Amino acid sequence: MFGFGANHALAQKAPQRDIAAVRLPPDQAYDDKTLYGFGANDGLPLAQVTENAAVTHRRITINGKNINYTATAGHLTATDPKTGKPEATVFYVAYTADKQPAQKRPVTFFYNGGPGSSSVWLHLGSFSPKRVVTGDPNTPEPTPFPFVDNQESLIDTTDMVFVDAVGTGLSEAISPNTNQTFWGVDADAGVFRDFIQRYITVNNRLQSPIYLYGESYGTPRTDVLANLLEIAGTKLTGIVLQSAILNYNSNADMNGGSYGPFFPGYAAVGAYFKLVTPAPGNLTAFMAQSRRFVVSRYEPAVDAFLASQKPPSADLLNQLYWNTGYPQAQWSADFNLDEGTFRQNLIPGSLIGRYDGRVVAVNGSPQAADGDPSSTLITQPFTDRMKDYLPHDLKYNTVSSYNISNGNAIQVWVWSHDGLVMPDTIPDLAAAMYLNPKLKVLSVNGYHDLATPFYNTELDLGRLGTVPYLQIAHYRGGHMTYLFDPSRVVMKADLVKYYGSGS
Repeated sequence: MFGFGANHALAQKAPQRDIAAVRLPPDQAYDDKTLYGFGANDGLPLAQVTENAAVTHRRITINGKNINYTATAGHLTATDPKTGKPEATVFYVAYTADKQPAQKRPVTFFYNGGPGSSSVWLHLGSFSPKRVVTGDPNTPEPTPFPFVDNQESLIDTTDMVFVDAVGTGLSEAISPNTNQTFWGVDADAGVFRDFIQRYITVNNRLQSPIYLYGESYGTPRTDVLANLLEIAGTKLTGIVLQSAILNYNSNADMNGGSYGPFFPGYAAVGAYFKLVTPAPGNLTAFMAQSRRFVVSRYEPAVDAFLASQKPPSADLLNQLYWNTGYPQAQWSADFNLDEGTFRQNLIPGSLIGRYDGRVVAVNGSPQAADGDPSSTLITQPFTDRMKDYLPHDLKYNTVSSYNISNGNAIQVWVWSHDGLVMPDTIPDLAAAMYLNPKLKVLSVNGYHDLATPFYNTELDLGRLGTVPYLQIAHYRGGHMTYLFDPSRVVMKADLVKYYGSGS
């Protein structure tokens, strides 16, 4: 039933010659006639499940070096390790450099969050061999956005597997399971574990250095998943947490508490629009100053306000204005300032982005219509590009439409985890680091991200105490820091160092 043999070994049979002179093998297209369902109650009959894939061969030049690589687009079956029964058919796209020793070559599993998001944003925006050029945040590029060879691709450093969660992309539960079976913190992480174990087994990567790269909700998934993999005996080398929300209980958007940890993000956005007085000369230094201001002045005042409605002093209101450009009168009206109110009022007549506060749209314009211009900006171009990329570049033809995002999932998601109504996954990360004391953890954050503020992430990670293999990196940009061209270049360099560091 499962045809996964020859497709995965083609790139290893060519004789050893100069890579630039090697003639690339012929592509193998795949016509997938299966109609995948993305509703909560959908589940694919086992008789329709395959592990077939399309295989294409490409070459990219990075820093003057030619790299031949193989792209594999298809499905693998995640199987319950306790019962041996199939759980879900998981769609993935893998990029593997040709003629590399598997036991030394890292393999990294990428996924976005939502919950209910496919991996399209990381896949087409970050470090795969091809990327969409957005021009973020000013977006001067016409649509459709250009699609180019990615000079910051990590294919020179690690193989990459982009994985779609159940109910997204072309992934579906296998009956009698339904998609909703895996729409919860624990079940979702479990099926990701089972997919990863299937992938590394089928592709003979058991000895490879294994990394996880999760974004947004993909970061709490990573914490839980890392612990599950370590418990199952799959040793990880490292994890990357992009724009993390590791403890939903510490985020004011979820718990209704203090927005103090959002303040440095407000300050960064205000500085970007040249509203801060005096104008900061160095963003990193200004962010350090903003953190100190939160601890010494703003957070204590917010706590007092929440406890007894004690109004802020005129001096504090002035300092809030000088450090953000947000007017004193509006600070007084909304002292515990939520990000939605900030985004609606920072620039009169305009709305700024949640995922990237540097993106601005005039009220009433199409880009402002959905409430986040930084999201609206990229959604349709990425959707259209993926629709074209699968059949024309990856040679994967399907009668189904690739499901970029599944709004049903987040509506019924089971958020409870480890006895809490909303997940706190710092203990899961701590447990994984206990089981694997050399596990490398890199937290990647955008200064202008108003969805998962970087300072909130720092406070959450601070609960781990002093740990030797934890790194925190900050970049100009929003939630998807890699969309900002200057930051992506720096991120690539930092990631190469991270992969090369000892553990």
